Amino acid sequence: MKWKELMLAQDSRVRKLLERYKWVLLVIAVGLLLLALPGGREKPLAKLEAQPASSQEFDLAEMETKFAKALSEIKGAGEVTVVLSVKTGTRQLLAEDSVSSEGKDGREEKTSTVVLSKGSGGEETVKLQEIYPQFQGALIISDGGDNPVVRLKLTEATSALTGLGADKISICNRGK
Repeated sequence: MKWKELMLAQDSRVRKLLERYKWVLLVIAVGLLLLALPGGREKPLAKLEAQPASSQEFDLAEMETKFAKALSEIKGAGEVTVVLSVKTGTRQLLAEDSVSSEGKDGREEKTSTVVLSKGSGGEETVKLQEIYPQFQGALIISDGGDNPVVRLKLTEATSALTGLGADKISICNRGK
């Protein structure tokens, strides 16, 4: 008889505790469930697939040709030649791994570039970001370069495509 009474007393205490802390227990259960879900975890570096080189490799000559073709479509521009100058070439930011250790005379840090191993001994560096060059100036030579309206349209188009200000864009009339 005492055994049943003891079990009932414990059962009522457990119920009181559950009633009192039900929201805390619910939050903990939801947190554990979210931790158990497979999504949201980053891939380990070793499992990253090597991405192909950027499909838009920067080629200044090709860009000038495309740019000249587009500008020649402006009414009154006629035949257009474009010369662009850049401040720096294309740069790539590579993933780096650094290891810090304390030596006898202070702190020592070693940095190495992260490399992905490919099959048959090939390796490829991990690129974080590719930075295209900044334009420094533009020279536009146009058949309609002496017309102020055409000059304005060419300047606006060049500024929109290169990010250069009007003071960095020179438009000349083609001399034939």
